[in-house]
Amino acid sequence: MAWNEPGGGNRDPWNNKGGDQGPPDLDEVVRKLQDKMGGLFGGKGRRGGNGESGGSSGGSANKKGIAIIVGLVVVGILGLESFYIIQPAERGVIKRFGAFHAVTAPGPHLKVPFIDTVDVVNVDQVNKFQHRAQMLTKDENIADVTLEVQFRIQDAADFLFQVADPGGTIHGAMESSLREVIGKSRLDDIITENRSVIAASVQQGTQQLLDLYRTGLVVTNVNIQRADVPEAISEAFADAIRAREDRERLQNQAQSYANDVVPRARGEAARLIEDAKGYKVRVIAEADGESERFLALLREYEKAPQVTRERLYLETMQDVLRNTGKVMLDVKEGSNNLTYLPLDRMMQSGTPRDEFKAPASPRIALPPNETQRSMGGLNNGNRFDRTRRER
Repeated sequence: MAWNEPGGGNRDPWNNKGGDQGPPDLDEVVRKLQDKMGGLFGGKGRRGGNGESGGSSGGSANKKGIAIIVGLVVVGILGLESFYIIQPAERGVIKRFGAFHAVTAPGPHLKVPFIDTVDVVNVDQVNKFQHRAQMLTKDENIADVTLEVQFRIQDAADFLFQVADPGGTIHGAMESSLREVIGKSRLDDIITENRSVIAASVQQGTQQLLDLYRTGLVVTNVNIQRADVPEAISEAFADAIRAREDRERLQNQAQSYANDVVPRARGEAARLIEDAKGYKVRVIAEADGESERFLALLREYEKAPQVTRERLYLETMQDVLRNTGKVMLDVKEGSNNLTYLPLDRMMQSGTPRDEFKAPASPRIALPPNETQRSMGGLNNGNRFDRTRRER
């Protein structure tokens, strides 16, 4: 006889109050859940008056309760699949049936369950990598360059769908741009003061290639950490640097000497030119003055030839005899007057002879024969002048 038949008593094997507690009654659990759900939705749980009616009503109630539970579970799952949140530093990329659909901004959003998928991309995180390479420079030297590149994601859709390997692409673009810039630069510029310019050029070239490939990446900074020659040629390069420094030092010394000599030579040349110009002006002026004096004398001679001749003769003789040690006196014939001259004082050095004048007559004394000869010459000159005027 079954344990739950009428009249058979309560032979429920799990209802052993005197012994160990067995597992709970499944029907009782379903009925309790049905009563609770019925209270929530405004219904009332009912039980039959006998065992049969109670069993049939309990089976239908069990089915309804399971359906409600399954519906709630499905609604919960659909709600969880339809709702998602994007953080401030992220972007959401929606794929519908596996194809790109849209990019969502930070905040809460809804999607179509089991159809849309969301890939979250962090666009504020800065990534970095280092690269070291030996390259040939413009002046045919080898440069050993180590640099660090910092980048981040700018366009989430391009980053996910345009390039298969964005990391490898940015490595290749950076190396290509670096070799181009190094190949156009001299070694001195690379290892000395132009590192920042070279780094900016590498960053610009890398970004152009990334934009061309639509990688969705942006280079934020390029820093050249080390730029030098390889260790194998470092000593030879140091010797070349010292030789170049010596050359520059000698060139500076030569330039300093030239800066000292050339201006002085130019000043001396300018002074000589000015002296020549002054001499030219002076000679011309003296010639003009002499010609004017001669013309003035000629005009006076034409007015009084005899007087002019005698004056010229006297002035000439005075100039000739001024620096001699002889003294000539005009003494009248038959005169025995004794003339005293302070010859000792006149002959002293440093005493101007112009201070002493002849006491008797201003004219220079000549012997009688010489006087007559000179006067005769003057008379002959007068006759010559008269003949010239008559002609």
